[in-house]
Formats: sequence, C-alpha cells, structure tokens
Amino acid sequence: MKFRFSAPLVGFFGFGLLLLSLAPVSAQLFETKAAQAFMVDAETGTVLFAKDADKPFPPASMAKLMTMEVVFNAIKSKRMTLDDTFVVSENAWRKGGAPSGTSTMFAKLKSSIRVEDLIRGVTVQAANDGCMILAEGMAGSEENFAAQMTERARQIGLRKSTFVNSTGLPADGQQTTVRELAQLALHIQREYPDLYAYFGEKDFTWNKISQRNRNPLLAMDIGADGLAVGTSEAAGFGIVASVSHNGSRVIAAMSGLASDRERAEEARKLLDWGARSFEKTEIFAKDEVVGEAQVFGGVKSGVALKAKGPVNIFLPITNRDKLTARIVYDGPVTAPVEEGQAVGALRVWIGDTLSQETPLFAAESVATGTLPQRALDAVKELAVGWLR
Repeated sequence: MKFRFSAPLVGFFGFGLLLLSLAPVSAQLFETKAAQAFMVDAETGTVLFAKDADKPFPPASMAKLMTMEVVFNAIKSKRMTLDDTFVVSENAWRKGGAPSGTSTMFAKLKSSIRVEDLIRGVTVQAANDGCMILAEGMAGSEENFAAQMTERARQIGLRKSTFVNSTGLPADGQQTTVRELAQLALHIQREYPDLYAYFGEKDFTWNKISQRNRNPLLAMDIGADGLAVGTSEAAGFGIVASVSHNGSRVIAAMSGLASDRERAEEARKLLDWGARSFEKTEIFAKDEVVGEAQVFGGVKSGVALKAKGPVNIFLPITNRDKLTARIVYDGPVTAPVEEGQAVGALRVWIGDTLSQETPLFAAESVATGTLPQRALDAVKELAVGWLR
C-alpha cells in the first residue's frame, strides 16, 4: 500500500534546521499504566509507542538480557560452545543459588554444568546462580564480566545502560532505559535467531527441580516467545517481551508497574495493540524525491533529496492523520554539492512519537555558482542569519 502526503515536503530553513511539517503533532494513540514504555516493529525499526522511554532505572532481572548477549556473542564468534562446562563456585552457589533465596536453578556446589544448561537456567528460570557461573567461567569474576557487559552495550549502540553485575540484583550505578532494553532485545532476535529460541521455552528442569518460564505472556497464546521480567523496589515491575503475529514482530519494554498481574495485563494489551493496529506502508518509492534542501552559493538555490531505497514504515490502520514528517538538516548546504552526498534526514512521527529517521542524500549535483549568484546568496544569508 502506498501512502501519499497531503502536501509536498518543501519549505524554509531556520536555526540551522529545515523543519517541514505536514500536520500538527498529536497525542499518543495508546495509554498504559506503565511509568516507562517503548515498542518497536522488528522489521523496519519503526517506533510504535514511547512513554518516558529514555528515563534511567535499575533493570533488575532484565539485566540478564545483556548477560545473554555477551554469552551468545561468544558462541557465535566460536570463542565458546554450548558443550563447554563451568564449575559451580561457592560464591555463585551462596549468592545466587539455593542459599540466596533468589531466583535460582539450584546448581549443585562444585558440580560442572554445560553452557547450554546454564543458558536455559537463565532464560527460563531467571537463575542468578546460572548468571554468576557463566560470568566467572568466562571472565574470571563477575566484576570483570559486568565490565564486559557495559563495553559490549556500547558496541551495539546502548549509550545509557551500565551494568555492575550479571544478575540485575540491586547495585549502585546499575541502570538502563526501556528504549535500550527493547533495542537490546531486537539485536538479540536479529543476531542470534537460533539462540533466541531459548527465551521461548516454557519450562526447564535441573537438579530434578522443574520450573516454568517466568514470562507470563508465554501462556497467553498471543504469539509471545520471550524475553525477560524484572522487579525492584525502585522501579516496580518490568518486562521485555516480543510477539510474532501474522508474519510481523513487535518488541516492547515496560517498567514502573504496580504488580505482577498489572505487568502481565499491560504488556499483553500493548503488544496486542501493536501487532494488530499497524500495517507496513511505503511512504516514498526507491529514487523518489522526498523534498528539497536550500543551497548557498550554487547555480541552483536548492537540491533535491532522496533516500537510498524505498522508505517503509508501519502506520496505524486507523488515524492516518496522525502522521507527521519533517526533513532536518544543517543549512543552508554550501555548494558544490555532489550527487549522493549525505545532507540530512527524514523524521516521521506517529502522534507525538518519533517513529523513524531515514538518512537523506542529494539526488543531483549542484555546482558552485557565479560570483553574482554567490554575492546574492551572501546578502540573503546576512538578512536571515540573525534569526538562527
């Protein structure tokens, strides 16, 4: 389906930006009791919902997603295998095992456990001892492993998340955001599809003790196949979840909910709305001109802009009038301009949520203008430059 804007993306520049709006920004299309929430379409990266998405909070057990990313990365890069084994130390047994009174896979002291079983302990049972055993086995200590978690987070684009331990147990300085948790979940699903499947296993038995997956959505028959829950006094009840429905996938992260029951219900409602209320839409075809940027000192006063390929986005099936698009760039662009030169970006909002940002490039070359043309542009710049 092709969506057409009611007005062309042509306008003015100011304050170093060209802001071209098609419609007034409007309110959110969905309400939730969560203090923070973020949801994204897995295929296009379209942000479907955001509420206080960049506010830091302690991740609790949801930090285990970063632990699994480090483990999965080591397996993918062949630095470790599923059949490798690690020994259960007294530290891991006492602080994360049966004596701890926390989530555990009941690993036996001084026993050797395969990496695959430790992964299942963490992804299904949220096992703190499983995390600590992996951390100590891979990095010598949990402190060293936590430093690797933060370093790896920066490598994959998580700028605000900082990890102090492998479990998410309360620790000063440990923080994340719902936006970055959802981005982490999307990264894991894309980069490690085979290993991602562990998050969807409904139960796991170790040391003759069977435990069901702690994710309440797996039993709801809504297409959920992961990923993690967490609870802390500081941030309340949280969840990172993913749902596949009719060939599309949405991923959401939420925090600040009042109870386990409210967490399950609010997550179900948000994911169900996201999976059913949007459809993939082409807003610009490949090589289609998106808009124009003003040029200073060129033979032409403007340069046409386009994306590298088609621009696709997931739009609401109803409320199409909630769409707003703007071209943003540092301007005016100084000539000469080469075809293919990066100029700015197309930003698309759904309601008041910035849903997608697509880089834009010059669709043509613009040579340097004659001396009179450059002089005229200089006069124009002096006339309006003070406004920036």
